[in-house]
Amino acid sequence: MRLNQNTLLLGKKVVLVPYTSEHVPRYHEWMKSEELQHLTASEPLSLEQEYAMQRSWREDADKCTFIVLDAEKWQAQPGATEESCMVGDVNLFLTDLEDPTLGEIEVMIAEPSCRGKGLGTEAVLMMLSYGVTRLDLTKFEAKIGQGNEPSIRMFQKLHFEQVAVSSVFQEVTLRLTMSESEHHWLLEQTSHVEEKPYRDGSAEPC
Repeated sequence: MRLNQNTLLLGKKVVLVPYTSEHVPRYHEWMKSEELQHLTASEPLSLEQEYAMQRSWREDADKCTFIVLDAEKWQAQPGATEESCMVGDVNLFLTDLEDPTLGEIEVMIAEPSCRGKGLGTEAVLMMLSYGVTRLDLTKFEAKIGQGNEPSIRMFQKLHFEQVAVSSVFQEVTLRLTMSESEHHWLLEQTSHVEEKPYRDGSAEPC
């Protein structure tokens, strides 16, 4: 999605930056993991296919992707490459043609040492806020493998409620509808987030 290609979102634990070609080699290494392939229902791609995927996602109007950086590492090392600070990604898919206010959200914290520290939670909150304020979304769904209990619990803590279970796909669907009270709660949870201009890795920590 071109809408977010010049956008950097700075939180307390994570920094969200657009997915660029700079990030592809590290992302490709992550996706060699059978665990991540299983959790994300993904097929392994060649490096060339991964570059092509990054380009198509950048152009597609129905996909919004941010790479998740470790904010502490990014800010502590002036001049550090974004690739060295990468911990995962967060995505919004706008694929329901009948309801343009619905987005499907996904998050992946690929670095095992960075899991269970709240990075995924903040990344999701920041992406929800971006979806509401920039994409005019009012409803969000998350489809999670039935065995991925940590992710299911995380989304439930973020006020998502289970609405469906698919035995065929072995996944749970959770949904969050942005009522006035939920919108107020989301604004409170993300009041610290700063939106800054981004230009292909040239944004400097401040």
